[in-house]
Parts: sequence; C-alpha cells; structure tokens
Amino acid sequence: MRTILIGIAGGTGSGKTTLADKLVENFGNDEVSILRHDNYYKRHDEMTYEERSKLNYDHPDAFDTDLLVQHICDLKRGEKIEMPVYDYTVHNRSDEFIEVYPAPVIVLEGILIFAEPVLCDLMDIKVFVDTDADERILRRILRDVNERGRSLESVVDQYLTTVKPMHEQFVEPSKRKANIIIPEGGHNQIALEMLIERVRKHLADN
Repeated sequence: MRTILIGIAGGTGSGKTTLADKLVENFGNDEVSILRHDNYYKRHDEMTYEERSKLNYDHPDAFDTDLLVQHICDLKRGEKIEMPVYDYTVHNRSDEFIEVYPAPVIVLEGILIFAEPVLCDLMDIKVFVDTDADERILRRILRDVNERGRSLESVVDQYLTTVKPMHEQFVEPSKRKANIIIPEGGHNQIALEMLIERVRKHLADN
C-alpha cells in the first residue's frame, strides 16, 4: 500500500477543519485516516493551570512535532497509532487517546503544519485555506466560548497577544509552501470536489 499525506493548513477559524472533515466523510475509515495537529500540543504536567494558561499555544514550539512525525511514519509503515487527546479546559494533554489506523490516504490538518519543514517533507499534497481575517476571528470567538468554555475576554486577549502576531510571523508566510490555495475552506464546494477526485484517483491506482 502506497500512502499519501495531504496537509491542510490555514489560519485560526479559516475553515480548514471543516474542509478536512468533509473530505474524510466521503471515504471509509480503511481508505482515509485523519490526524489533527491540535491533538499534539505538548504535555505540561509539571506546570500549574495558571502557568499553562499563559503559554503561547500559537508558536510551533508548542507542539510535540517529534511524536507527530513518528506517528506519521508509523502509519505509513502500516502500523496503528494512538493519537493523543488534548483537553482545552485544563490546557493540557489528557490521559485518553484515539486509535488511528493506517490507510492509503492520511489527512493532517492544523494551523502551523506548514511552518515545520520536517512535516512539509512528509506531505505529498499541501493545501492552504485562505479566509478573511475578520471572519476568522469571529469564528474563533464563537468556537472558544461555546465549545471550549472560554470567556470572551480571554479569547480576545489571546488573539491580540499571541494568535495574531504568530499568524503574521508563521502562518501567513507558510502559505507560500502550498500546492493549492483554497478560499473559504469547507464552503468551497468546487475545491472540495477536486480534492475528493484526487483522493479517488489515488485509491484507484493503489
């Protein structure tokens, strides 16, 4: 089995997760597996909650890249992996994990995946989801308040102090590494259909 890795990146709230999910939904679990960069935040049991809450989670150093690279290589070798689960309410990795099985296509989605050369080297297709900044921050506020139990003030403060500066330093420049740039992410039906057809072609040739 020849495995290809499709990286889907983009700024916070860009729609990259929606695009990745819609792509995966069109295929069986034995055809496409998905990895989420957010699950690979480093564990910080040695810190208090207050200390963890002050960390910069929008810098590439916040992620356990070595573990992610190992897991990608394991999947490409046909081995099952245990993807960590991150608990946003306590700013730390939980003790749970998600079993991910090898498949002909692996989708990796995350904000900063193109900022890591070692990850880019593993990717066969690099997709960047490009969405207006105002729309992205509004989506992030709604998500973090409604789904992650955050206060509006904390979301806005984090956006201004780390999210926006890190986007400008790492995420936006990483767009140049993309093979395909897609406006509006999962809402761009034509782009989604093109990706689906590319995956189908790989599965048929495999």
